[in-house]
Amino acid sequence: MLLKAAYSLLSPSGPRGRLTILTFHRVLPQRDPIFPGEVDAERFSAICSWLQGWAQVLPLDEAAERLQRGALPARACVLTFDDGYEDNCSVALPILQKHGLSATFFIATGFLGNGRMWNDRIIEAVRAAPTGTLDASELDAQRAELRFELSGAESRRQAIEALIAAVKYRPIEARLGAVARIEVLCGDSQPRPLMMADAGVRQLRSAGMQIGAHTVSHPILATLDEASARREIGDSKRYLEDLLREPVRLFAYPNGKPGQDYSAQSVEVVKSLGFDAAVSTAWGAARQGDSMFELPRFTPWDQSRLRYRARLVENLLRH
Repeated sequence: MLLKAAYSLLSPSGPRGRLTILTFHRVLPQRDPIFPGEVDAERFSAICSWLQGWAQVLPLDEAAERLQRGALPARACVLTFDDGYEDNCSVALPILQKHGLSATFFIATGFLGNGRMWNDRIIEAVRAAPTGTLDASELDAQRAELRFELSGAESRRQAIEALIAAVKYRPIEARLGAVARIEVLCGDSQPRPLMMADAGVRQLRSAGMQIGAHTVSHPILATLDEASARREIGDSKRYLEDLLREPVRLFAYPNGKPGQDYSAQSVEVVKSLGFDAAVSTAWGAARQGDSMFELPRFTPWDQSRLRYRARLVENLLRH
């Protein structure tokens, strides 16, 4: 009761209202031994249950509009998913429907029906690599730590995290080249596709979920010139609009850290392309008067209901 009172005090209704936006990516069918902290079906259902009756979950477009005019309900909250994983349809959607909740799904259109995103290619390659030495030091001569002894889940997780960090901020073609080389070093495995196809996007929309754009190839927008950023953002918007035959007015910046992953130029491009709102991954909760094009989001990682709710309250104190 004390936490709910604090949440209500910090996120009241009306002009002083605050908007909490939660970020998800995958909802796995079962627990992943390499990444046990990743959300699986059982945990996602628990989170949805925790939010019911405690937060007021709104669609993002409605929440953004009500934030602007100072008409949010108390404890306003939005659920969002990034990238376009197939398990968003097969696992997350039935759980959302069971709990009567809405969510917004931001789709990186270049991966629809195309298997895996670059980071998942690394994850799945290392997951399937044989036990023993994985020497990827050729990817960066200055990083001797790119040599790993693979055995159990923990050693594979450490290798995955180091490899992703080593290639994340490279230009797109260089990044993809490095990923392809990692796959070869791991045995060139070809795991099953992870991303949804066009039909999955339509399924989500038909179920009443909202769809937003998330670029074509998930680049670091801050590294692109204006024309390239405009293509990435605009092409993803147009693809989804053609697919759904309706306007797409919500956007999520890939990676989403202000000043690091996207720039002021990126924001201006988003505005010019006719979006109504865009979300970052800066922690905090939005207030009336904040930019609709840099709405903060965050991901609580806590495993218990009490700690999860406490994290929501803590996030409201950040801004």
